[in-house]
Amino acid sequence: MAMHFIFSDKVVLLFDFWSVHSPAGIALSVLVVLLLAVLYEGIKVGKAKLLHQVLVSLPTSISQQVIAETDWDSAGSDPPPVSRTHCRWYLCHFGQSLIHVIQVVIGYFIMLAVMSYNTWIFLGVVLGSAMGYYLAYPLLRMV
Repeated sequence: MAMHFIFSDKVVLLFDFWSVHSPAGIALSVLVVLLLAVLYEGIKVGKAKLLHQVLVSLPTSISQQVIAETDWDSAGSDPPPVSRTHCRWYLCHFGQSLIHVIQVVIGYFIMLAVMSYNTWIFLGVVLGSAMGYYLAYPLLRMV
């Protein structure tokens, strides 16, 4: 395998079954990788918007509740009842963690695609990242 970028229409991407041997195949593969890069940028923006919505929707006393609930252990008394807001915060945190895992997996797929050292794939990732940033980041202003 070449350890430098090459212009070629023959490449194996990510898995053995994704073996490309034609110009049409490389064009389709570049499109798929480009869309993965756009999706990656979109997930980053979606995760930021979700975090903002969670922080805005929670009352300011939630941090005081969290501190009070962690102090019960040192006092030796029974733990205070868990509030509905606290449960919702944990559910949102779980959702954000799940979105983060998806973002990491897609990011590694993109990285591994670039490590095929195919210049067309690399250009597809760069163009997809630029398009994703251009399309997704204005949505942050709508928060």
